[in-house]
Amino acid sequence: MFLAGVDEAGRGPALGPMAMALVVATKEQEEKLADIGVRDSKELGARKRVSLAAKIKNLVEEYKVSLVFPGELNSLMLRKSLNEIEAMRIASMVNSLRVKPEILLVDSPDIVESNFSKRIARYCSVGITIKSEHFADRNYPIVSAASILAKVARDAEIERLKGEFGEIGSGYPHDPVTIAFIRKWVEENGSLPPIARTEWETNKRELDRKFQTRLQDS
Repeated sequence: MFLAGVDEAGRGPALGPMAMALVVATKEQEEKLADIGVRDSKELGARKRVSLAAKIKNLVEEYKVSLVFPGELNSLMLRKSLNEIEAMRIASMVNSLRVKPEILLVDSPDIVESNFSKRIARYCSVGITIKSEHFADRNYPIVSAASILAKVARDAEIERLKGEFGEIGSGYPHDPVTIAFIRKWVEENGSLPPIARTEWETNKRELDRKFQTRLQDS
C-alpha cells in the first residue's frame, strides 16, 4: 500500500512563492524517513533540511514539488481563498502521480480539519482517502518529509530572487529587511515589486502609506 503526505511552505509571506510538496511512500519507507531524522521542517536548520531533502528524494517512491508564484496567487485570490488555492494545487499534484496512493495525509489549514479534505476531494480525479489534520507535519513522517521538500524549494527560490532584486530578507512580514525592501521599492516606483502578493495586508499598507504621503505633500 502506498500513502502520500503533502505540506506547504510560505503561506504567509508578503514576497515570493508558496511552495508545495507531495511525497509518496510505502509504510516501510515512511519508517525509514523517521529513522534518518525526518521531522517538521520548522524544527530543523537550513543545512539539515537540504541534507535531508536529498535523502528523502532517494528514499521515497515518488515526490512532487510545485511553486505557486505571486502572479498566480494575486490573480486567484481575487475570487478564491488561500485554502482553496492550496487544495486545488494539492489535487493537481495527486492527479499527476505515476504511483497512486490509497491515503493522502495533509496538514490542514482549515479551522475544521475535515473541511480541507472536502476541498481537495472536489478537485481530485482519482479515488483516494484524504485525511487532513492539524499538526500533521509534526505527527506523520511522510508529511514532515513533504514539509522539508517544500521549505527547501521555497528557500532556493528566495535565494534566486535575491540575485535578481537584491536583499529581500525572508519575504515574511515580520522581517524588517523584507519590509524595508518593499517600502523602498514602493517609494521609488509607486507600485509594489513584481514578486509581491498584492492581496496581503502588509503590502496594501505600504501602498496606502505611499498614497497618504503623496496627499500630505500635495
